[in-house]
Amino acid sequence: MTPTADSPADRLVLEAVGVALSALPASARIAVAFSGGVDSSVLLDATVRVAGASRCVALHVHHGLSAHADEWLAHCEAFARERGVQFAAQRVEVSCDAGVSVEAAARDARYRALDAMCATRGVHTLWLAQHADDQAETVLLQLLRGAGLAGLAAMAPEYLPAGAAALRVRPLLHLLRAQLEQYASARDLHWIDDESNADTRYARNALRHEVTPALAVHFPGFRDALARTAAHAASAQRLLDDLARIDLEGAVSDAGRALSHDALLALDDDRALNLLRYWMRTRGLVAASTARLVDALRQLREVGAAGEGHSLRIDHAGQALRSYRGLVYWEAGDSSEPADETALSTREISELAWQGEVIWRLPQWRGTFVFIDADTNRDGGTSANARTDSDGDGEAAGNAASDDPNTLPLSVLRRAVLSARSRSGGERMRTSAAPGSPRRTLKNLFQERGIPAWKRDVPLLYVGDELLFVPLLGVNRAALPEQVDAAEPRIRIIWREDLLIA
Repeated sequence: MTPTADSPADRLVLEAVGVALSALPASARIAVAFSGGVDSSVLLDATVRVAGASRCVALHVHHGLSAHADEWLAHCEAFARERGVQFAAQRVEVSCDAGVSVEAAARDARYRALDAMCATRGVHTLWLAQHADDQAETVLLQLLRGAGLAGLAAMAPEYLPAGAAALRVRPLLHLLRAQLEQYASARDLHWIDDESNADTRYARNALRHEVTPALAVHFPGFRDALARTAAHAASAQRLLDDLARIDLEGAVSDAGRALSHDALLALDDDRALNLLRYWMRTRGLVAASTARLVDALRQLREVGAAGEGHSLRIDHAGQALRSYRGLVYWEAGDSSEPADETALSTREISELAWQGEVIWRLPQWRGTFVFIDADTNRDGGTSANARTDSDGDGEAAGNAASDDPNTLPLSVLRRAVLSARSRSGGERMRTSAAPGSPRRTLKNLFQERGIPAWKRDVPLLYVGDELLFVPLLGVNRAALPEQVDAAEPRIRIIWREDLLIA
């Protein structure tokens, strides 16, 4: 039965919006992030009903990723105008670096645009339409990537990012997607269906369409359970942050820009790592993986023991962690001193006596090598005439298998033991198929392709002692024989990073 305007879903949505509104000053204006989908359409409609149109502004971000983006913009503007709400939109370009998912790049661009529009209009509260299903999916994704407490805490009901112009609030976070859809149907709302939401190549969509429906059958209360997990993790993370603040007070120097080397190393590893994570957040730096931080702390302890603090440089996300004269600090990674791009690479050498295995998991590098038949393309990817994958990882093929920079004859893989090794510096390879073309350093090739230094910590695949394959760059053509039997099977090598969370 179609819900009436006074349905339980209608009351729940209006109550949730009313609670969020009651926390604001009476004169405060509210910006609603408005994509035009069912969730944000419900949030905007309910906010207008509770707060009044004069207090609202609908903000839309045009990503340009869909052929329908212009239609969506027109729909959103019309929807807002029908309700007498001020409307603003901003176009963004989503540039995706290697190793970063389109979802993540689009999200970052979207929030930058929303924050800029809030700042321009002097709006200090931005409402987002995420709901309980989104929260459950986020917790599951974080669990799958092995996230810590901060990741498992998932989405906070409200938070103010460092440097942001507006407090971000999620009034609908405890409501189910089904309840929002019931509200929308009762109000006869019209919304946009983004075709990309059905694409299960994206991790979140795969969970939404293939995993959570099965969970709902066998564990009907899984959303509430995951919401409690997020709340417990958030509570524990607050305690860790409180501890980090105490440790920071005893270690901070130079107006918060540096830490005392001795004070940091006086802490046990768990507290020192907790302090490093918290300090990086306060400095607005990109979070580092546990493996990177553990290695950084190890090097700091070794430097402390050797008394050679001036020599330490650890690059991460465009910044360099330095230790000098008893202080640990971050500086821009493009300083005049050359970056040691291998400072954080995994030093353990793993070897594989390849017997035709398709999947080789390398947890040290948080990724997997996949070996597939380039001719039959057994993994269900694109054919050999398809376009090259935009991330450059070789999952899609080039113009022909023999010209694909990620394919090679099967016999090459079998001529010696395969091993994955860390970069030691100075490695060279030939990416051109032209005979006699020069070998070039990996550093130059990475720079030429615009791959940031902190994404170059990838395993190098060797056959015997000869460099064979480099993720993001492809096969070393110098390692291939000059003459190849055209009938010989060819293998495509794919490097897949662990699940990217968006």
